[in-house]
Amino acid sequence: MKPKFLILIWIFSLVLIQSCSTVKVLDSWKSDTVSDVKDRNFLVVARSSNKQARLAFENEIVKQMTSKGYKATASHSKFGDMNPNEEPSESNKGKIKKMLEAEGFDGVVLTVMKDYQEETRVQKEGGYYEGGNYYGFYPRYYGGFYTYYRHPMSMRTLGNYVPETITTTTSKVYILETTVYDLKAPEDNQLIAIVTSQIDNPESASKAASAYVKKVAASLR
Repeated sequence: MKPKFLILIWIFSLVLIQSCSTVKVLDSWKSDTVSDVKDRNFLVVARSSNKQARLAFENEIVKQMTSKGYKATASHSKFGDMNPNEEPSESNKGKIKKMLEAEGFDGVVLTVMKDYQEETRVQKEGGYYEGGNYYGFYPRYYGGFYTYYRHPMSMRTLGNYVPETITTTTSKVYILETTVYDLKAPEDNQLIAIVTSQIDNPESASKAASAYVKKVAASLR
C-alpha cells in the first residue's frame, strides 16, 4: 500500500461500533501533502463526554497508527486533566497550543461526534402464502369440467398463510468526523485529511474497531 494511504487507514478507527453495526463513509478528502507527515509526533484526541468511549477510541487509534510506523500518543495518557469538551474562552485561549508545543507535538488527530439521531424503523414480515401446490400448465388437468372439478388441484392450493408481523425498532445513528492536522504547515493549510462517517445502531465501544478500519481502508483503494 502506498505511504499516502497509510494515514487514511487509522484515522477511521472510530468508537461506538460493534460487529453488527452498519458503518458508511459519507464523505472524505485528503491533501496532496498527506504523505509528508510520516515523521510527525501526533496527539490523538477524542471529544467525548463518555470517558470510557474516549479512552477506547484514542487507544485504538494509537494502536493502529503505531502499527503503521507513526508516532502517536493518546491525549488521556499524556494530559490526564485535559478536557477535550472544554468550551473555548478568553481564559483558556492558547492553552492547547502551549500544551502541544511544550510536549513537542506537531500533528493532531481529532474526532468529534457531529450529530446524533434516533430513527424509528418499521419492518414487515409475513402476509403471504407458502408451501402451496403448482398451478398453471394449462390445460394439463383443466381439460373437462367434471374431471377438473374432482381434481385436488381445483381446491384451495395457496398453501399455508404466514401471518403478517410488524416490528418497530428505534435505531441510533451517529455522524462522526475525523480530521488530521499537520501543525508544521501554515495555519491556513494544516488540514491534511478529513472523513465523515455514519455509524448505525452501535452498542459496543471497541470490539469492531479493527474491522471498521479495514472496511473503510478498502473503500479508499
